[in-house]
Amino acid sequence: MENQITTGNAPVNGISMYYEIHGEGDIPLVLIHGGGSTIQSSFSTLLPLLSKDNKIIALELQAHGRTSDRDAPESFAQDADDVAALLKHLKIDKANIIGFSNGASTTMQIAIRHPGMVNKIVVISGAYRRDGFIPGFFDGFPHATLANMPEPLQADFLAVTPDRNKLQVMFEKDVQRMENFKDWPDDELKSIKAPALFMSSDKDVVIPAHTVQMATLVPDAQLAILPGTHGFLIGEAGTGTEGGKLANVAATLVELFLKE
Repeated sequence: MENQITTGNAPVNGISMYYEIHGEGDIPLVLIHGGGSTIQSSFSTLLPLLSKDNKIIALELQAHGRTSDRDAPESFAQDADDVAALLKHLKIDKANIIGFSNGASTTMQIAIRHPGMVNKIVVISGAYRRDGFIPGFFDGFPHATLANMPEPLQADFLAVTPDRNKLQVMFEKDVQRMENFKDWPDDELKSIKAPALFMSSDKDVVIPAHTVQMATLVPDAQLAILPGTHGFLIGEAGTGTEGGKLANVAATLVELFLKE
């Protein structure tokens, strides 16, 4: 029997946030997608694996997928406050949180800004400093166009929101966020009290040394670096690994961490 899925839109800080609830469990596990993504494009492989033993709350952030936009730039801090507001709307006092890529940076901001709502966090391919990315990562953003956006991410967005104007707005806001990205103080990571698991790929857009650095700054954090490129370990859309065995490895590591 497949788990029943509940969907909804919640009024959150002036936007209408789309969310899905899968599976059952005591402490909900929140999934936060990457930049330019939807629930499906980031988590279509990982979500079914994790929902076997967890109650999953998957969501879409400002301007992404089925969530509306606001007349303000995107920021990791605002996304963190939006997720916290969604959990309050759903009457959830405490949750485990997994974030991928930009969603991983949002996950860290939730742990920093709303520590009482966080049980454990899993940070996959996240970053908190510009020098944590591979050399040249930021060079293309000033001249980026929608044509540079991976086609699978465009297709997944249009599959749930068939409006190319909204796709364009989301793309431009994501680009602006990365162009304006500023380093966070080390003390912000040191302030995280929630048990944390940091994961990335060995050929990620985030260099392995940066993932190690974050795991060192957060007290008693765990670390896992798996083979592959960005998104490979979760079977992200367009990586060619959808449904691949490495996602099973990642899911197993996450499950072990959550059950400790």
